[in-house]
Amino acid sequence: MLTVIDGYTRECLAIRVERKLKAIVVLETLADLFLIKGVQEHIRSDNGPEFTAKVIRRWLERLGAQTLFIEPSSPWENGYNESFNGKFRDELLNGEIFYTLKEAKGPDRTVAQA
Repeated sequence: MLTVIDGYTRECLAIRVERKLKAIVVLETLADLFLIKGVQEHIRSDNGPEFTAKVIRRWLERLGAQTLFIEPSSPWENGYNESFNGKFRDELLNGEIFYTLKEAKGPDRTVAQA
């Protein structure tokens, strides 16, 4: 699951559910958000391969967005997102059983609502 949180407003801008999170999913999600919210100055993330992929780094560089990777094993450096993920898991996901990926994704909606 990919969650995108605005570090200033702490609003959840997107949640993407996939069996395996690939760089293209990150790129598509950020592209949709950039169209709606504008290109962001900084993108903070962990050092997972889907975020450090060359295609993502080159694309963000061309757009003028900087990457701020947190240090490995330092989730407090991305505290708002980690907090959201924990609450989302505790308050929703732990109380549900999803039998299919389609069921977990829920209704087909746009990535972000303006």
